[in-house]
Amino acid sequence: MSRPYDSMEPKVMDDDMLKVAVGEQGPQEEAGQLAKQEGILFKDVLALQLDFQNILRIDNLWQFENLRKLQLNNNIIERIEGLENLTHLVWLDLSFNNIEAIEGLDTLVNLEDLSLSHNRISKIDSLDPLVNLQVLSLGNNQINNMMNIIYLRRFPCLRTLSLSGNPVSEAEEYKVFIYAYLPDLVYLDFRRVDEQAREVAKMKHQYSIDELKHREALMQIRLEEEQAKQQKLAEHKMAFVEHLNGPFLFDSMYSDDVEGNKLSYLPGVGELLEAYKDKFVIICLNIFEYGLSQQEKRKIELDTFNECIQEAIQENQDQGKLKIAKFEEKHLLETINVFERNITDLVGLFIENVQSLIAQCRDLENHHHEKLLEIAINTLEKILKGEMDEDLPDDVRALFVDKDTIVNAVGASHDIHLLKIDNREDELVTGVNSWCAHLVDKIHKDEIMRNRKRVKEINQFVDHMQSELDNLECGDIID
Repeated sequence: MSRPYDSMEPKVMDDDMLKVAVGEQGPQEEAGQLAKQEGILFKDVLALQLDFQNILRIDNLWQFENLRKLQLNNNIIERIEGLENLTHLVWLDLSFNNIEAIEGLDTLVNLEDLSLSHNRISKIDSLDPLVNLQVLSLGNNQINNMMNIIYLRRFPCLRTLSLSGNPVSEAEEYKVFIYAYLPDLVYLDFRRVDEQAREVAKMKHQYSIDELKHREALMQIRLEEEQAKQQKLAEHKMAFVEHLNGPFLFDSMYSDDVEGNKLSYLPGVGELLEAYKDKFVIICLNIFEYGLSQQEKRKIELDTFNECIQEAIQENQDQGKLKIAKFEEKHLLETINVFERNITDLVGLFIENVQSLIAQCRDLENHHHEKLLEIAINTLEKILKGEMDEDLPDDVRALFVDKDTIVNAVGASHDIHLLKIDNREDELVTGVNSWCAHLVDKIHKDEIMRNRKRVKEINQFVDHMQSELDNLECGDIID
C-alpha cells in the first residue's frame, strides 16, 4: 500500500513524540490543557492523535492508562501491539496501515468503535474480548471468505459494518448473506439496511440459520459451563484449596510413580489401594471445605476493614482539615492495627489446622507403605519358594529378584507420594502467607499515601489561613 509519506524515515513512538502530540491537540482539548501544566501527566490524557507520523511500531503507550480515544491511522504500522494497558479505550482507528492480522486487542474490553480499513487483513478473528463492539470498519482489505461473516454473529452490540473493497464484497450473495446472518446490523457499507431486503434474506437462508442457531446454542451451553468451571476454580484458588475437592492429589501421587503402578498388580494391593484412596480423598475434602469457610472469614474481615476505613473518612468530611487529620491519624491507625492482627491470626489458624489435616495424609501414606511392603515381602517369599499361583506381568515379576530390589521399589514409590504431599502443603502455606504479606504491605502503603495527601491538604489549609490573615492585616493598615 503505497503512500506519499512511505519514503520518509520510519519514526519511533517515544516520549518526545507523545509529548508533542499531546501538546498539539489544542487548548480546547483535555490533552492540550494538560500540556500547558508543568509536567504532562499522560495518565490523565483521554484522547490522543498520532496520524500521519510514519510510525512503524506501536510502543510506549502504557502510561496512557485512562485513554478513551486513540488515532493511529495513516502510518506504516505492521502489527497491532503495545495496547494492553489501554483498557478504557472506546475508539481506536488503525486504518491506512500495513497490518496483516487482527491481534493484540485482548484487553480492550470497552472498545466500541474499531477501524481497520485499508490494511492487508485477510481474516476476521481475535476480536472475541470486544463484547461491546458496535462499529467495525474493515473496508479495503483482503477478506475473501464469506465465513468471516458468521464469526461476527458473536458480537450482539454490532450495528455498523464496513467490508466494501474486499474480495468478499464482490460476491453475488454478499449483501443477502450479511442481512440474513447478521440480523441486528443497522448499517452496512455506509448505507442503512433495508428492512424488506432483510426479511427476504432471512426467508432465503432460514433453514441454514436455524441449524446455525442450534449449534450456537450448544456452543453457548458448553461455554457457560466452562466459564462456571473456571469461576469456581478461581474461587478455590483464592482459598488456596484448588483441586482438593476430589482425588486429584491422590491421582497425582501415582501419575509419576512407575514402581507403585507395577506393585498395584500384586495380590491384595488393589483392595488396599481402594481403601487408602477413599480415606485420603475424605481428608482432602475436609481441607477443601475448611479452606472455603476460612476464605469467607478472611473476606468478611477485609470487607469490614474497608468499610471502617471509608466510614472513618466519610463521617468527618465536613470538619476542619486539622481535625480530620488528627482523627484519621488516630482511628485509621487503630483500625489498621486491629485488622492486621485479625487477618494474621486467621491465616495462622488456617495454616495450623491445614497442616494437621495434611499430617493425617502422611499417616495414611506411611500406613499404606507398611502394608504394601508386607505384601511385597510375602510375595517375594512365595516366588522364591515356587508357591506363587497368580500370574504377574513380566515387568512386575522383574522386581522380585531379591529383597533389596523389592524394598527399594516400594521405598521409591513411598518417597514420590510423600514428596507430592509435601509440595502441596508448601504450595498452600506459601500461597496464603504471601497473600497475607502482600495485603498488609499494600494497606500500609495506602496509608502512607493517605498521610502524604493529608500533609498536603494541611499545608494548603495553612497557606489559605495565612493568606486570609495577610488580607485582614492589609485591610487594618488601610483603615
